[in-house]
Amino acid sequence: MAILLGVDTGGTYTDAVLMRDEEAVIASAKALTTRQDLAIGVRGAVEAVLAQSFVSPADIALASLSTTLATNALVEGQGARVALIYIGFSERDLAAQGLADALAGDPVLVIAGGHSHSGAEVAPLDVAEIADWAATQDVSAFAIAAQFGTRNPVHEVAAREAVRAATGRPVTCSHELSAKLGGPKRALTAVLNARLIGLTHRLIGRAEGALRDLGIDAPLMVVRGDGALMSAAQAQERPIETILSGPAASIVGARWLTGADQALVSDIGGTTTDIAVLRKGQPVIDPDGARVGPHRTMVEAVAMRTHGLGGDSEVRLESEGLSGGVALGPRRVLPVALVAQDSPDLVHKALDEQMNRPITGEYDARFVRRVEGQDAVGLPERAQAVLDRITVTPQPLAAVVHTRLESQALRLLVSRGLVQVAGPTPTDALHVLGQFTHWDATASEKALALLARNRAGSGERYAQTPQEMAEQIVDALTRATGTALLEAAFAEDGMEDPTALAQHPLMARGLRHSPGLVHLTAGLSVPVVGLGASAQTTYPAVGQYLNAEMLLPDHGDVANAIGAVTGRIRMLREGLVSSPSEGLFRAHLPDAPQDFRDADAAMAMLEASLSAAATEDAEAAGAASVHVQVWRDVKRAEIEARDMFVEARIVVEATGRPRIAAHGPETVL
Repeated sequence: MAILLGVDTGGTYTDAVLMRDEEAVIASAKALTTRQDLAIGVRGAVEAVLAQSFVSPADIALASLSTTLATNALVEGQGARVALIYIGFSERDLAAQGLADALAGDPVLVIAGGHSHSGAEVAPLDVAEIADWAATQDVSAFAIAAQFGTRNPVHEVAAREAVRAATGRPVTCSHELSAKLGGPKRALTAVLNARLIGLTHRLIGRAEGALRDLGIDAPLMVVRGDGALMSAAQAQERPIETILSGPAASIVGARWLTGADQALVSDIGGTTTDIAVLRKGQPVIDPDGARVGPHRTMVEAVAMRTHGLGGDSEVRLESEGLSGGVALGPRRVLPVALVAQDSPDLVHKALDEQMNRPITGEYDARFVRRVEGQDAVGLPERAQAVLDRITVTPQPLAAVVHTRLESQALRLLVSRGLVQVAGPTPTDALHVLGQFTHWDATASEKALALLARNRAGSGERYAQTPQEMAEQIVDALTRATGTALLEAAFAEDGMEDPTALAQHPLMARGLRHSPGLVHLTAGLSVPVVGLGASAQTTYPAVGQYLNAEMLLPDHGDVANAIGAVTGRIRMLREGLVSSPSEGLFRAHLPDAPQDFRDADAAMAMLEASLSAAATEDAEAAGAASVHVQVWRDVKRAEIEARDMFVEARIVVEATGRPRIAAHGPETVL
C-alpha cells in the first residue's frame, strides 16, 4: 500500500489530499494560501490532512504539487522585471504576437545574428556586446530568442552563456521551450517563463522545505499544463510549463471523481474560472498552445478557457444607463471578510467611519496591505513613494492613494505582486447570504452596505440592503459563469465567434424558454462537472440557468490536489529533417544541425537523438520505467515526375509512472 500526498496552491486556498494507491481518498483539508510565504499555507494544509488521517509523515511515498500561481500571475499581469535579447530580428518584430504587451516596457536588446530556415548562420553574433549590455540591466532574469533558433540553437546557447557569466541571473532560451517556428511567439513564451522563474522558485523551494520540516521525505512532482507530471527541478527551470497546472490537475481529478467520458469541467477558484472539455475520458489538448489572459504561448497544455472570474473577483458597479448594474473581475482582490478576520479592529473601525459619513467615498470598503518578502527592484519614483506608505496590516485605500496618478502607481504595485487590495467580492456576497461562513460575515455586510449606497444614473441606490446587493452580485456570478460555459461549448463545436453566440439575445430567450411566436429552447447537451470551494453553493443555479445537468462530486473542492496525485509523467521531443538542396538532408538535432546524404539515415539519427533526450527528461522527472512512442510525418512532392523529399517531422513521447519512495523494496506507482 502506498500513501500519496497531493497539494494544490491556489490563489485563495491551498488544498491537501491523502490517497491510498490512487484508489481512495483518505482525507482532505484546506488552508489559506499565504502569498507572503507560500510555505505557511502548504504546511497548514498538510498538517491538517495528516491530523485528520492519523497517517505518519514517514509513510508518504510521493508528494505532488499543482498550482494556479503561474496562471494567476499572468492573468493579473504580475511577475518580476525581465530583459529580452532578440537575435536576428528587427524592432518591428516586437509588435508581433503580443510580445511588446508581454514585455510591458521591460528592456530589450535587438542585435544581429540568427540563422536561416535551413539552419545556416545569417550574421555573426557579438557575444561581447550582449555581455556588456546584460551587466547593466536591473532585472531578475533574461529571455533569449534567436531567429530560427529551433533550426539551429547555437546563437541562443552562446548568448545564454555570456549572460550567465556576466550576471549570474537565470536565463531562458526559446528553443528549450518549443521546437516550433514563429520567433515572436517563442520569444513571448521565453519572456513569460523568465518572468515566472522567481515566483516558481519561491513556491517550490518553500514547499519542499515545508514538507521536510513535517518529516515527509518523498519525491516532489509538479503538474504541467497538459496534466502530466514533471520533477520539481524541471519546474523551476521551465515554470512556463506549469501555467494551467492547477486547472489541468482539476481535469484529471474530475475524471477520477466522476468517471465522466464527455463533459464540460468548470473549476471556480478565487481568481479564475477554468473551463475544459473531457472527450473519451481525456482532456482536450490545445493545438495552438496555452492561452492565458491575453497571451498565446507555445506551451502544450489542456485546451482551457480561463476567465478572470472567481470568488475573489473585484465587484465593479457599472454606471452606464439609468439602472446601472454589477460587473465582476477580471482583477482579483482580497475579500473584506478575509482581511477583517486577520485584522478585525482596523477593518471594522474603518468601515464604521465610512458608514457614518453622509457622502459615499470612491474608495469605501477598499483596503490595501503590503506583501512581505517581495523584491521591489526598478520601481518608478511615484510607485516607490506609494509603496513606502503601505504597511503589512490593512489600511483604508483612501489613506494611501490621494491622486489619479497615485492610483496608477498602485496598479503597478499590484501587478508586481508587491501589494494586495481588498474590496467587495462574490465571497463577501455569499457570507452576507449565509452560504459561506468561513470568515467575518459582519465585515462583508458592512462592505456591501457601503457598496449599495452608490447611485446609478437614475439617482436611485444600487440596492436598499446588503442582502439585496449580495443577491445582485451572486446573480452576476451565475450569468457570467453560464456565459463562459456557453462560449467554451460553442468554441469546442467549432462555431465562429463563440462569445457573440453566447451573448446573443436569441440564446438568452432559449435559455429562459421565453414565450413568443417563435419557440426557442437552448441548453447544454453534456453535463457540467462543477469543481472548486464554492461550486456546491453557486453551481446549482448555473445548472438551472443553462438547463444543464450538474455533476457536483464529493471532494470536488480538492479535485486539483487529487489530479496532482493521479497524473503520469509525459515528455515530448520534436524535431525536423529538412532538405536544403537536392541530395542533402539536414537533421536539426537538439544541439546543432547535422547533414546526411541519405534521408533515412538523417531521420534515424534524429529519432535516436530525440528518443534519448525524451527518455532522459522522463527519467529526470522521476519515471521508473519509460515507454517511448515515435511518430513520423514525412512530406514528399512530385516534381517533374520525380518523388522528392520535402521534410520530415518526428515527435517522440516518453511516458511512465513516477518512482515513489519505498519503505522496503523500491516501488513504482
